[in-house]
Amino acid sequence: MNKLLGFSVMSVLALTACTTNVDTESAEQPWIVDRFDDIKVIRYEVPGFESLPLQEKEMIYYLAEAAKCGRDILFDQNFKYNLAVRRTLETIYTASEVREGDEFKAFEKYLKKVWFANGIHHHYSNDKFTPEFSEAWFREQLAAYINDENRQIEDDFLCQIIFDAELYASRLNQTAGVDVITSSSNNYYEGVTQAEVEAFYAGMIAADEGNPEPISYGLNSKLMRDENGKIVEKVWKIGGMYSPAIEKIVYWLEKAAAVANPTQREVLEALIKYYNTGDLKDFDTYNVLWVKDTESNVDVVNGFIEDYGDPLGRKASWESVVNFRDEEACHRTEIMAANAQWFEDNAPINPAYRKAEVKGVSAKVITVAMLGGDCYPATAIGINLPNADWIRKEHGSKSVTIDNITYAYDKAAQGNGFAEEFVLREEDRERMRLYGKYSDDLHTDLHECLGHGSGQLAPGTKGNELRTYSSTLEEARADLFALYYLGDPKLIELGLIPTLDVAWAQYSKYIMNGLQTQLSRIEPGKNVEESHMRNRKLIAEWCYIKGKKHNVIEIVEKDGKHYVVVNDFERLRELFGELLYEVQRIKSEGDYEACKELIESYAVKINPEFHNEVIARNKALNIEPYGGFVNPEYELVTNEAGEVVDVKITYPANYVEQHLYYGKEYSFLPTLN
Repeated sequence: MNKLLGFSVMSVLALTACTTNVDTESAEQPWIVDRFDDIKVIRYEVPGFESLPLQEKEMIYYLAEAAKCGRDILFDQNFKYNLAVRRTLETIYTASEVREGDEFKAFEKYLKKVWFANGIHHHYSNDKFTPEFSEAWFREQLAAYINDENRQIEDDFLCQIIFDAELYASRLNQTAGVDVITSSSNNYYEGVTQAEVEAFYAGMIAADEGNPEPISYGLNSKLMRDENGKIVEKVWKIGGMYSPAIEKIVYWLEKAAAVANPTQREVLEALIKYYNTGDLKDFDTYNVLWVKDTESNVDVVNGFIEDYGDPLGRKASWESVVNFRDEEACHRTEIMAANAQWFEDNAPINPAYRKAEVKGVSAKVITVAMLGGDCYPATAIGINLPNADWIRKEHGSKSVTIDNITYAYDKAAQGNGFAEEFVLREEDRERMRLYGKYSDDLHTDLHECLGHGSGQLAPGTKGNELRTYSSTLEEARADLFALYYLGDPKLIELGLIPTLDVAWAQYSKYIMNGLQTQLSRIEPGKNVEESHMRNRKLIAEWCYIKGKKHNVIEIVEKDGKHYVVVNDFERLRELFGELLYEVQRIKSEGDYEACKELIESYAVKINPEFHNEVIARNKALNIEPYGGFVNPEYELVTNEAGEVVDVKITYPANYVEQHLYYGKEYSFLPTLN
C-alpha cells in the first residue's frame, strides 16, 4: 500500500470512497426504509457478493440460514415472556380487519419496537416500552383475534406484562446497591438472588483454581432452581434448553461445512460439536481453531458470545454475523496487525501489564452478508473475539470493521443537519466533513484490532473481579487505546493518515458525543445504563473535568444553546493516555472498588437541564438516535439436475414484511422455555 504522507485531502477522500466498494448507482438508491419512534431502519448492500466463487456464495447462503434460525433464542433470553407477546401481537396484526386509526397505528409502532429490540424492553436503555394504545382497545383485539388455539398465555397476565409499568420494568438493572439479578427481567436467571449466583460460580471458579485455560463458567446456560429447590444450570444445547432452534442452526452449519474448505470445515465441525455437548471446553477448542483461521475469505460469528445483557457479565446472548473479506479496505488493518507489537510496547500503561509477545493478532475489514440474533436489526460496527483472556494471550484474536454497515449509516446520515446544529466551529465541521467516516473507521479498527487485544492481567487476577462494571471498563480500555494512538504521528509514518487532522476530527466528535449528543438516546430522568454509552461518557467527562484547569475541553453557550468544544487536542491525547494507564491497572489488578468509583463518578449521572436541551434540539432535527437494518435475501439457483449453479441476492425494503416472514419461517421454540 502506498503511504498517504504528502497526499492531498482529495486523495484521502478517494481512499475512503474506494474502501466501501459501493458503486455510484447503488449509492443513489434510498437507504432508510422505515422510521418510527426513536429508530430509523436502513438497508445495507453486499457489494462484491456476485463476484464471489460459487462455493463461497453457497456457503454464505447456508450460514445465513443458520443466522436466522437463532432469532427466537434471543427473544427468550431477553425476557421469559417475549415470545408470547411477540406471537400474540403478530397474530393480531396480520388478522386485523381495521388497519386505520390512532390506536392501530400506535399498536403497529409498538410491534415494530418489539421487533427491533428483540423484546418488550428498549435495546439500549433496557426500560420496558410504554404502549401508546389503550388496554381497552387491546382487549378488544384479544377478544376478536385470540382464541384457545392461538392463545400464548392468559389474557390478563399478558395485559399486565404490557401495561403495568412497574412489572418487569427493566431488562438489565445495573444500579449500584440493588440486587441486579432480581431487579432485572432478562431470562438468564430465575428464582435466584445476586448473592446466590455469585456464590454458585465462585465455587466453580475455586475448583478450577490454577487452570491456565480457565473455563467461561455460565456462558451458555440459565441458572435456576429445579423442582427440589436446588440451584442448577439449564444448558443451551441440543437436547437441552433451546434445542429445537439449535437443531436447525446445526442443520445449516452442517450444510455449510460440506462446501467449506478443509480449515473452515474443521472449525465448523468444532462448533457443531459444542452445540451438541454444551461443554464449554469444546467452546474453547472451537474458538482456538476459529481464531487461527485467518486465510479463509468467508467467515462467521455464530453462538452464545457477548455478555452485555447479563448484569454480572457472565451469560452470553446468541448472535451471528456472516461475512467475507473486503480486500481493498483490509490494507489498513493489515498494517495495524503487522505493527501490533510496536503499539503494545509503546502503550501508556505500566510495563508490567504490557504483553511481552503479542500473538496471533489478525484484523480485517469485512462485508456483512447476514445479521442474526443480537446483531439484528441493530449491530455493532466492529468485532473483536474471542473474549477469553487466556485465548487472546496464547492464540490471539480476530478483529473486524464492518465497512458496508458503516457506509450505510454514513449515507443515511447525509444532509440531516446534525453538524450544523451541534458543532460550533466551522473548522471542526470541515474536519468532520473531510475525514469523518475515515476517522470513524480507523477508530473502530484500532479499538477492535489492537485495543481489546492489548495488555495482560497481573498474576493471580482471574478476570471476573469487576463484576457488573467489567463490560464498561473493557470498552473504555479499548476506546482509550484507539483514541490515544489515533493521534500518534506513527500513523502518518505508517501511511494510515495524511495529517493529525484525521485524529482531531475524531476527538471533537467523540467528546461531543460522550458529553452531549448521545444523551438524546436516554429518556429524561434516567441514568446511563448501557455499557458502551457509559464508556463514552466516562472518557469524555473524566477528560473534561481533569482538563478544566487548562481549558482543554470547553462547554460554550451561544444563543441559548450549549456546544462542546475541544481547545487543545494534544493535551486531550495526553489525558486519554493518563486515563488508559489507570483503566488498564484496574483491569490487570481486578480492582473492583476503584472500578466502581470511576464509573459511578463519571459514567452514570446526567445533568437534567443539559439532557433536556439535547433531546429538544435533536428532536427538532427529526433525527432518530438509533439505527438498524433489514437483511438481504438469498436464493439458491439450481439446474435441472438439482445442482446449485448460483446464489441470487435481493434487497428487500420492507421492515414489517421481513419480520413477519422471519416470525413465520424461522420460529422454532415453544412459547415458554
